[in-house]
Amino acid sequence: METQRQKKIAGVIREDIVDILQRAAIEGGLQGTLISVTKVNVTTDLSIAKVYLSIFPNNKAAELMEGIKSNQPLIKHELAQRTRNQLRRVPELLFFLDDSLDYIENIEKSLKGDENPIENRDLLDKRKKL
Repeated sequence: METQRQKKIAGVIREDIVDILQRAAIEGGLQGTLISVTKVNVTTDLSIAKVYLSIFPNNKAAELMEGIKSNQPLIKHELAQRTRNQLRRVPELLFFLDDSLDYIENIEKSLKGDENPIENRDLLDKRKKL
């Protein structure tokens, strides 16, 4: 169960991380790349923040995630500058790629397309009788 303080800190981190990453993408010559923070989870001791990112277009996601992870100290420093009046200590930032939108899209495609297991029973694995 997340405390009110955890939610508040997660919200502050989320807002600033979005701004930091979007500005970095524009300055880095990646116009047309959309980076959004889908979720931020802060541990109960407020020492670690897990930041989930959604990157569009997908073909640049892996490359961008590597860049973000390698620049984690710079991002944390920038976050510390922005939140110095709100947070005493900035939590350690861990970045993860949120692929839930791709997962949903794949489900929708398979339900609309030929690979619909409801209509084509042969796609389902046969149940083994024990």
